[in-house]
This record gives sequence, structure tokens and C-alpha cells, in this order.
Amino acid sequence: MNKITFLGAGSTVFAKNVLGDCMTVEALQDFEFALFDIDEERLKDSEMMLNNLKKGMNATVKVRSYRNRKEALRGAKYVINAIQVGGYDPATITDFEVPKNYGLRQTIADTLGIGGIFRNLRTIPVMQDFAKDIKEVCPNAWFLNYTNPMAVLTNIMLKEGIKTVGLCHSVQVCASDLLESLELPTDRIHSKIAGINHMAWLLEITRDGKDLYPEIKARAKEKQKTIHNDMVRFELLNKFGYYVTESSEHNAEYHPYFIKSQYPELIEKYNIPLDEYPRRCVNQIEEWQDMRDDIVNDQNLTHERSHEYGSYIIEAMETNKPYKIGGNVLNTGGLISNLPKNAVVEVPCLVDTSGVTPTYIGELPEQLAALNRTNINTQLLTIEAALTQKKDKIYQAAMLDPHTASELSIEDIISLCDDLIEVHGAWLPAYE
Repeated sequence: MNKITFLGAGSTVFAKNVLGDCMTVEALQDFEFALFDIDEERLKDSEMMLNNLKKGMNATVKVRSYRNRKEALRGAKYVINAIQVGGYDPATITDFEVPKNYGLRQTIADTLGIGGIFRNLRTIPVMQDFAKDIKEVCPNAWFLNYTNPMAVLTNIMLKEGIKTVGLCHSVQVCASDLLESLELPTDRIHSKIAGINHMAWLLEITRDGKDLYPEIKARAKEKQKTIHNDMVRFELLNKFGYYVTESSEHNAEYHPYFIKSQYPELIEKYNIPLDEYPRRCVNQIEEWQDMRDDIVNDQNLTHERSHEYGSYIIEAMETNKPYKIGGNVLNTGGLISNLPKNAVVEVPCLVDTSGVTPTYIGELPEQLAALNRTNINTQLLTIEAALTQKKDKIYQAAMLDPHTASELSIEDIISLCDDLIEVHGAWLPAYE
């Protein structure tokens, strides 16, 4: 039997979306869905939910949970990764609360910034363990990575020799969400997006061949006269000329312009939700308690295919019916020629039986490449820190982070890193 292994299957709602999507695909009906999570209670919940979903959708897939990760992976053709190392408590709390002692505030802290760096450092060893198991028991599997920080973790798996593509949620909805927010129609749209994860750029957007950017920019300037939830992205659009894929709360901390203790009024001006991710975590924990019975025990559970790329990728590889995605891949051969070749970039990719084939973009507008490079600098040094296990590289990654460097002195950055290393404790390997 063919096999799709889901690592982090205790993420029950996300497992419902991605594996529920797979249940809608005729070509995948003879697959086993192998579930693994270190939280046995949540793993059991997901197994019950998926079996109910299987019944409600008349699917013929096999759903099986595993307590042994290597056995869950054995013989898999596809591995879906959706883990979060350290969870909300203690890891996310640490990522937010320790930097506050230095006056450093964050919104999401799952991609870049001091929180993103340490999220990487505690996740990379786990990913390396995954890679070791995959090479032993399913060496030809495709690894579909949904875990953040996307660019670094995808890069690590590629360095390990695992066939990997990183998948985000923001690319497929970028153009439509922008147009809807500006009360513009979304039909007959063509768009082109490229850059890095969470900072890819809407390079082109047309309707029936007509460039929509002039109208978008005019409406965006008008909308900035009132408070709304996308003010950072619209400001970047105004100043740098292009719309960015990921949300304003994310982009507020990828740049040095928006969260500044010296200018506290910017938080209100740009409607920046500080500590947004911890709030979401607390809300999700509370909401899960309320919705658990409905989603886990519903005997009539059904599902409509979502916009997540996972099932479409697997279907394309199984059926050889090509599908286009926005994927995170190594910048091999200079897919984006003015970004480093050892960075992971987010570009359009064609998927079929031969795998994931990225498309050549060429040069980004220089101001966009420059913004991407500021984030790539920290990403690459974080990788070097994890691979060498040297504290100096952690310090350097943090010193080059745009937001951290704009707020703290070199001495405070080093002290903050040391504090985070200490508080993380056993969540991190020993660093020299």
C-alpha cells in the first residue's frame, strides 16, 4: 500500500485540511495515511477525526496512527511536516517574554527576528533526526514542509539530501485578497509572484492583459487615510512599488521601520498587533476545548477541498497531470539571479511525475532583492549557527536581523542571545 506520513498529526484542524483534501482525490484512495505525533492524546483525536471523515466522505484510504516515528515513515512516498517544537508553553512564551526585558517587541516571531532565530535553533535538530530516519526507511519520499521558519528549515532538509519543497499559505491568496480589500473584481486575473517565503512579491497582476497596478496603488493610497489591518503592506507598496505576500503583522517585524521603541506612535499609526502570536495561541487552545467534540466525534464529518497545495502536489505526482504551485526551493542556478544561490527562494514551480520543477525568474527589482537579502543574511547565519553549534554565529545572525539591530546595541544583542540560550535549556543543543 502507498503511504502518506503526517508528522505533527496532532494538529487536528490542519490534518483535517491537508489529509481531508487527499481524501477527495481518486488517485489516492489506496493510500495509507500514517499519523505521528509526540502528543498521544492529540494523535488519538486526529485518528478518530480522520476515520469519521473517511466514513463521511466514503473514502477508501487507510488511517493508522503510530507511536514509533521510524515505523510511521517506513515506505512512505510522501511526508507532510507540520510540527512545532516546544509549543506555546514554554517555547513561544520564551521567544516573546525574554526579549521584552530588553525592550524588544514582536508580533509573530515564527520566521525572522530573535524569535524566529531561536525557533529555528530548536527545530533544526528535530528536522535532522527526521532526515536521518527518511534516508534509512523511505529515501525516495518527497518531504512537504509546512513548518516555520520555512526558508531555513527547507534549506536544512535540502542540505540533508531529502527531496523537499516548502509550502506556505500566503501565495495562493495574495492577489485575490489584495483585490477584495480594494473592492476590485478577482475574475480573469493573472499574477506572478517570487521572492522569499513571507516576503515574496506580487511582481505582475493583470486582468485580460491590462496592468492592474496603477489602479491598485491609487486605491491603496486612499485606503491608507483610514485605519485598517493591512497598513504595513500598503506602506511597503507605496514606498517600494510592489505588494508583499505575507500579512502586515508579519512584515512589521521583517523590516526596521515599524516597531521602534523610539517612536511608539508608529504602533498605532500602522495598527501593529504586538504579541499577536501568543494571543492566537491562547485563543486556539481555548477554542480547541470548545470545538474538540464537534470535530473529533462528529460521525457525519465532511470536507471540501481547500487551497492548501499538499493534495494537489501529491495528485500531480501520482497522475502526471501538471499543477503549478508557489514553492520554496533552493536558488539553484540563480532562479532569482540577484539573490544568493545558497538561499531558499519562493518561486512558481511545475509539479508532475518528475517532481517539482522551479521556474527561472531572473532579477527582481533591485529594491525588492535588497529587502529580501536583509532577511536572507540572518537565515544563512542561523543555518551556520545550527550546523557549527557556535554561539558566535547565533550572535551574528541576531546582529544582522533588521528589527533586532535597529533596536538594540551589539552588547545587548549578545546578552539577549545568552539569556535565550539559558532559558531554552534542553530545547537547544550545547553551543560552543
